[in-house]
Amino acid sequence: QVQLVESGGGLVQAGGSLRLSCAASGRSFSSYAMGWFRQAPGKEREFVAAIGWSGTTAYADSVKGRATISRDNARNTVYLQMNSLKPEDTAAYYCNADLSMSQLTSGRGASWGQGTQVTVSS
Repeated sequence: QVQLVESGGGLVQAGGSLRLSCAASGRSFSSYAMGWFRQAPGKEREFVAAIGWSGTTAYADSVKGRATISRDNARNTVYLQMNSLKPEDTAAYYCNADLSMSQLTSGRGASWGQGTQVTVSS
């Protein structure tokens, strides 16, 4: 497994942008599918975006066209660039890792970070 630490959250006005980062420690980062989930108060955790070891990406419909997930294997880091932020994007954002892209996107990924809070004001 890998250990994950998220950063980059904060308070931003609607229409603004943020870039979240997730630093991974452990072996074979490049072999892992990496992803982002989010959880708003009173709601279930939901999938946001994922990137496979080959660079294949997947996005939730709610962020498609506004979010870009990328990875830097040399830095063991995955990024989530979020643009045109909306108040409904307010949530704790969690990084996730798994050797299986399908496991990850279904929410059954093996490793989770502690989360970083994103708050979008209207």
